[in-house]
Amino acid sequence: MMEERLITSLRQPEDLAAEMLRPTRLAEYIGQDKVRENLAVFIRAALSRGEALDHVLLFGPPGLGKTTLAGIVAAELGVNMRTTAGPAIERPGDLAALLTALEERDVLFIDEIHRLSRTAEEVLYAAMEDNCLDIMIGKGPSARSIRLSLSPFTLIGATTRAGMLSSPLRDRFGVNCRLEFYPPEDLARIVRRTARILRLPLTEEGAEEIACRSRGTPRVANRLLKRIRDYALDWGRAEVDRATAAEALERLDVDRRGFDYLDQKVLRAIMEKFDGGPVGLETLAAMAGEEADTLEDVVEPFLLQQGFIMRTPRGRVATTEAYRYFGLEAPGREEARRDEARAPGLFDENGSV
Repeated sequence: MMEERLITSLRQPEDLAAEMLRPTRLAEYIGQDKVRENLAVFIRAALSRGEALDHVLLFGPPGLGKTTLAGIVAAELGVNMRTTAGPAIERPGDLAALLTALEERDVLFIDEIHRLSRTAEEVLYAAMEDNCLDIMIGKGPSARSIRLSLSPFTLIGATTRAGMLSSPLRDRFGVNCRLEFYPPEDLARIVRRTARILRLPLTEEGAEEIACRSRGTPRVANRLLKRIRDYALDWGRAEVDRATAAEALERLDVDRRGFDYLDQKVLRAIMEKFDGGPVGLETLAAMAGEEADTLEDVVEPFLLQQGFIMRTPRGRVATTEAYRYFGLEAPGREEARRDEARAPGLFDENGSV
């Protein structure tokens, strides 16, 4: 396993100490406009009826604000939130302890809910639908089942892999919210907000430069800003402008599209060692020295969103945009040009018939 990447969207220890950067209300939350507006409607309706909010599933790539949104929902509802993670719930009894401790209309947030064990997941079915808990007491012929009533509650599940959720569990969520990568303008607003909290002078151009290199992810943007702050302090810069941000990010090996050494290694492997692909995920992982899950969850989503690779049934393929970005000749272009020279007018300027 390689050393941890600065621009990884996975949560790092330093991110856990940045709670003060999280917005606490929907009005403060930047971006994801459709999700934010829909949640506001559902929250207002639940409050007006005096009921618990329907169960919410938040899914999308890591670092986009799923945990932050869960905390905001609880704050807007005026209730407490209990937080856990799917891998931490090893036995049904662990989940039962969490559920019975909830007060009326409280929020239970389960991160990485796709990693919940099957037995624990089955306990959730009756809890989510009927606000009750079925528990087996005893063993063998004397075993019997008792049903405990639960206070109405809201389960908020977060996952980076919605497709790995079983259909019975996924169907029990009444509100499904997909979080998308952030556009640069929203990331620039997030970076400016963070800079104000950190009391760091930041120009508009500096914020734009950081936003363009943050891979559409607020967690990455905030992490880059803190590293740039270190460079600015060491260099004696009074403020972070575009030049300071660009210089610091180049030193951190984050290029103008937000690619680091691992992104470039993956792309170059596809283009130079496999003639543009297709190449299987396991082969790519072996070439990069990373776990296949890391490539699939962290590296690929951004490269796909940027249009640099494609997924096909046979494997990953580099696009023409990737070749253009690295200044390489895409396979087949030379042949097309030779054909065009032999038959003028048969091909258009892009090499297509």
